Amino acid sequence: MNLAKRRILVGMTGGIAAYKICELVRRLRDLDVEVRVVMTEGATHFITPTTMQALSGQPVRVSLWDEAGEAAMGHIELARWAERFIVAPASADTIARLAHGFANDLLTTVALATAAPVFVAPAMNQQMWAHAAVQANVATLRQRGVTILGPADGDQACGDIGSGRLLEPHELRDALVASFGDRLLAGRRVLVSAGPTYEDIDPVRFIGNRSSGRMGFAVAAAAHEAGADVTLVAGPVSLPTPVGVRRIDVRSAREMHEAVLANAATTDIYVGAAAVGDYRPEAPASDKLKKHDGQPLHLELTENPDIIGALAVLPSHPFLVGFAAETQSIADYAKDKLRRKGLDMIAANDVSAGRGFEVAENALHIYWADGDAVLPNMPKTELARQLVAHIADRYRTKRT
Repeated sequence: MNLAKRRILVGMTGGIAAYKICELVRRLRDLDVEVRVVMTEGATHFITPTTMQALSGQPVRVSLWDEAGEAAMGHIELARWAERFIVAPASADTIARLAHGFANDLLTTVALATAAPVFVAPAMNQQMWAHAAVQANVATLRQRGVTILGPADGDQACGDIGSGRLLEPHELRDALVASFGDRLLAGRRVLVSAGPTYEDIDPVRFIGNRSSGRMGFAVAAAAHEAGADVTLVAGPVSLPTPVGVRRIDVRSAREMHEAVLANAATTDIYVGAAAVGDYRPEAPASDKLKKHDGQPLHLELTENPDIIGALAVLPSHPFLVGFAAETQSIADYAKDKLRRKGLDMIAANDVSAGRGFEVAENALHIYWADGDAVLPNMPKTELARQLVAHIADRYRTKRT
């Protein structure tokens, strides 16, 4: 996506997470985006205006009472200049002032004066984020059309662990970039399954596979970028939830089956990117199994439910996109699965050693009833965007 000369105004408030905004501005400038920065007085205690001026290449504004800046109503000029306005990190205090329409500093004044879409990226202690007052203020902003980015879960500077971390710079950048993109799936509801499933043998061991979930998570993020309302059913993976995506965590194939079917009635498009285990132990042991003098262990396996097959037989089912992860005869297996299961599209990929699973790049060959397309090897994030564009095109074709 070409973002040359697009205009983004960054509003920084006081908080240790302010250091991440240096990286955000740099990443936006790498895309040839024009960036200007407004800082609260508190933000200058963490990062200097000189630093932000050097990174953005533009003068930084701090005070509403800057005589030079306000000689020509500078706050109004900034508000009109911005195509996007992001407040990051957004402290609890700033969120409260934005929610109640205060205009007692430059940042909040610009927020009231701009017609640009506003994004707010909270960053605070986990207990503060959970407070009813903060949640009420965030709800108010959402009702007014403000996009809330995050926060993320994890370690915090204060030593706590929980929700309240500022999203990473690349996540903030991606959300801003996506807001300029073609909204190919605007108004559509997309359900994505991702990652492996684990089938317990006993309380300690399980049967699983090597899926990292990266491809499915990338598809969920790309669908959100394309304007869709996205729900992600995730197997046991340690990946952050894509910005703006609802997540349902599951462990086993049966749990994933239940979660997907529960959301099918309100879904327009289903993308089955998960590597669902075909079999599970018939009777998992309640205690850890022990070795017995070199004797082999025999497991009785039973077949897991077919998730996408169960969707295909529904009287009114979503547009169905399957995945075929194979190590040989890839095209033959994929086209057979497309036909046999009544899918609208299938994405075939080679998962032989060193490919597909546990790597950051992938390649796909997608098929539908009367055509196909090759998506060459590239980072999974970009591959997902191209796949979603094809899905949107085939979905529109089928509906018309």
